[in-house]
Amino acid sequence: MKFSVLLPTRNGAKYLKTCIQSILNQSYDDMELIVFDNANTDGSGLVIESFSNDNRMKHYKSQTVVSVTENWNNALNKSSGDYVLMIGDDDFLLPGFFKKLELIIERNNEPDGITFNGYSFVYPGVIKDSKTSFYSDPHFQYEEYLDREKLLPNYFLKSIVESMFSFRPRVPLNALPHLWSRKVINRLEGDLFRAPYPDHFALNSLLLKAKSWVFSPEKLYIVGVTPKSYGTLVFDSQEQEKAKNYLGIDDDFPGKLPGNPLINNMHVWLELLKESYPDSLEKINISRSNYVKHQVYFWISQYRLKVITLGNLLKLLSHLNFVEKIHLVSVLWHKRSLQSMRMLITKRKPTVIDTFYYGSKPLKGVNDAKELYDKVINT
Repeated sequence: MKFSVLLPTRNGAKYLKTCIQSILNQSYDDMELIVFDNANTDGSGLVIESFSNDNRMKHYKSQTVVSVTENWNNALNKSSGDYVLMIGDDDFLLPGFFKKLELIIERNNEPDGITFNGYSFVYPGVIKDSKTSFYSDPHFQYEEYLDREKLLPNYFLKSIVESMFSFRPRVPLNALPHLWSRKVINRLEGDLFRAPYPDHFALNSLLLKAKSWVFSPEKLYIVGVTPKSYGTLVFDSQEQEKAKNYLGIDDDFPGKLPGNPLINNMHVWLELLKESYPDSLEKINISRSNYVKHQVYFWISQYRLKVITLGNLLKLLSHLNFVEKIHLVSVLWHKRSLQSMRMLITKRKPTVIDTFYYGSKPLKGVNDAKELYDKVINT
């Protein structure tokens, strides 16, 4: 088996059909789709059953709800392909996905991993009471060095991981933009996926263990962002707690600041990564100043979105010591940080989109990833 596509799903029936169609409608046979139903109660079973005549799909179900990390590992353990792709139930593969990747694999002598590009789609409803959707082309802005298909040197792979400790992802942290070989997965000790963010931990672990990794600028997917996506819940404390329980997250650590759970959880998995790979990361430490900058940006965005008052904002800033406040001045010398901050402060009516999906374009009459492909991409 050449490819295994892992699709762990928890109550994603609204999006599941479109996702599965994008996989099984590919004219490619040397692949399997592993669907792991996490005790769904929303009709997902009926959607999955409607594809049961395609023998490329294998369907499993947990009888009780398990953590997202356990569900992902369950799906991986049922797979057998030489290469593994993780996909979410709100994501979409573009036509020709497997054939294009097969050619990249052949051209580069079966590398341990491949990173590629795509589009992102923010579904209607992510902004409360709004029917507007948004998309980004491309999904991720890679650095200039990654301007064409190339085999990446090992020092470059390690430098990508080291940049994470400055809260500066140079590749997308979603699993979908990356294809992993079985041989590099087998080099890891213990589970590939670990809480709090199983995809983030897995990607960085594999980058450290890889002997060969290819970058391709090909756009092969659409990453979906829906009202049930974890990133859209960060301004709602009650929903945050529900999501934390499902993800199995314990985000407590010395020096933790209140604020963006995405940044606090990144701090947690960075600590786990350093603990798991001491030989590779012995001299690498988490950047306190960059951690603080991200949280301050989030506090200001909360204030601009009227989630907190000016008094709350000032109280949050009082958590910082003198040195941390001084380090904030360095934002003035960082072009991208300065642009984001200026946009957030000066925009008349900022939205969640401006905070997390800066540069996304609004769409009208586009309600799902397939419509984005049909009406925008494939025109």
